[in-house]
Formats: sequence, C-alpha cells, structure tokens
Amino acid sequence: MLSVTPGAIQRRPTKESGMKTRRAGVANAARAWCAVALLLFTTLARAELVGPVVAILDGDTIDVLVDRQPIRVRLAQIDAPEKRQAFGTRARQTLAGLVFRQSVTVEEAGRDRYGRVIGTVYVSGVSVNAQMVELGMAWVYRRYAKDSVLFELERQAQADKRGLWADPDPVAPWEYRHNKRARSAS
Repeated sequence: MLSVTPGAIQRRPTKESGMKTRRAGVANAARAWCAVALLLFTTLARAELVGPVVAILDGDTIDVLVDRQPIRVRLAQIDAPEKRQAFGTRARQTLAGLVFRQSVTVEEAGRDRYGRVIGTVYVSGVSVNAQMVELGMAWVYRRYAKDSVLFELERQAQADKRGLWADPDPVAPWEYRHNKRARSAS
C-alpha cells in the first residue's frame, strides 16, 4: 500500500498560483527598491557641505559659499544671544573670529522651518558649535541638544564666568524671544 503524506503531492501550477508568484516577485522588488531609496535618502540627509564662510548673520547663523551659492547655516544644538540682547554683538564677533573667510565643513542635520540648514560646523576638524559654548558665547539649546559634551562645556563656562556667564543675570535667547513677542503683543 502506498502512503502519501499531506503536501507531498506536487500539483501542476495553475494560472492563479503563477499570478501569486509574480505578485510576490513584484513585492520583493518594490521592497528592495524602497530599501535602496531609504539608504540614499539617509545618506543625503546626512550630507556635508564644504566651503568658505562669506557672512556672519548673528552668533549662531552663517552663510557658507557652496558651488558659488550662499547657503544659510544655523549652528545645531546651540542658541546664541540675539543681536539686541546682552552679548549678542560679542557672540557675533566671536563667531566671525572663528569662521569668517575660513573653509568650513558643515555636517548637516536637517533644515529648520525657515529653510536654513541645521548643522555642526567644523574648522580644521574642530566643532565651532562646541567652541561657542565653551567660550561662553552661546547656550546649549536644551530643546534640541543631544550632545552631552555641550552640556559639560556650558557648565564649565558658567562656573568660570566666561562670556555671557559674567552677566549677573543672563537671559537665555529663547526666553528673550518669548518675552519680546509677549511685549509686542501687548
């Protein structure tokens, strides 16, 4: 007597099973394409910009010339005093001393709501963002900061009363902007 186990019998492919195979092949191809697209997007999202700094707008915003086009860059994870705020001019001057007419590399982290590139700026491999905090010319932007080193640099600058920390009552830029909006709304 011949015993047959379930599933051991090979069936002839039907039109329906052939369509399932083709659909599975198309789905696999689509998944592969999506994976490649995601990889490319991730690579582009972490792009680097290289060029000379052609303008300093304030203590945390610069223009970098890339392919003969100025690209506005907002230094990531830090917030410098506003132009009309105490230490605003000194922060801008300090940033200019660090980067103006220097070739910089910007490690892009994204874009803000104004279309500016958000990034970490390097001169000769040294983070300008960290230097600004270390010199007491910028706060760590707590809302966006992820780098624990920046918090330690800020703590040291504050303890040594460097830069804006020499002020007996320094006001964080985000508080200054909030207060300014509240005053203008009144």
